[in-house]
Amino acid sequence: MGQRVAGKKAFVTGAAQGLGAAIAKRLAEEGAKVALADINAAGAEKMAAEINAAHGAGTAFAFALDVTNEQQWIAALEQANAAMGGLSALVNNAGIAGGKGGVEEMELETFRRVMSVNVDSVFLGAKHAIKYLAKNQPGSIVNISSIAGLIASWNTPAYNASKAAVWLLSKNIALYCAKKGLDVRSNSIHPTYIDTPILDPLRSVFGKEEAEAKLARQVPVGRIGKPEDIANAALYLISDESHFVTGAEIKVDGGISAM
Repeated sequence: MGQRVAGKKAFVTGAAQGLGAAIAKRLAEEGAKVALADINAAGAEKMAAEINAAHGAGTAFAFALDVTNEQQWIAALEQANAAMGGLSALVNNAGIAGGKGGVEEMELETFRRVMSVNVDSVFLGAKHAIKYLAKNQPGSIVNISSIAGLIASWNTPAYNASKAAVWLLSKNIALYCAKKGLDVRSNSIHPTYIDTPILDPLRSVFGKEEAEAKLARQVPVGRIGKPEDIANAALYLISDESHFVTGAEIKVDGGISAM
């Protein structure tokens, strides 16, 4: 395809499936090397093999990573930097939906788990990736938040809190890098319902067609999103086309936030 990110070297978390896999594929299509990191190491290996089959050996690399584990972050980033000959982009995509239930019903353990996976991961990724990005400027950090980080629901306290934290942490990182004089940008993407495995619990209750129809009725454009919709937003933020965009949020939500 094109060469919008030719020469870029991106590290993508949660890349074994869903949005992470779609983002890694899209970046490779446009000329980037990609490191696919996931706690599901076998899944990351499989996806990397698919990308290499499509775009040539040495395009994609796979790494095992529990995004809540600082030592694994340090090791995976070091290995990816060596494998790709640098690192110029970080996509913090890994996340979990967490349990349902109001603030009185949710267990503290569940709340902490969601915050750890969704927020600690972004902190740790930025903390340990910036030194690599600084050596490969211009650099870009893309954090996958959610429309749920901007608009609350009554029964998702952990998810709302975690994705709101990702939104503001992205801005903090942007200002930090600017203050340090680094050409390293940080932005967040806010999807609504996207056709990924995160919707599987709802599909198991209502069936695929009915579940997706229920969700689509909540979206002004009348449909749920595709992984490629988010991948294209990430592509823009990683490309030099967005060189003056930092500390911003891109809502890919079919108009929900406009209501």
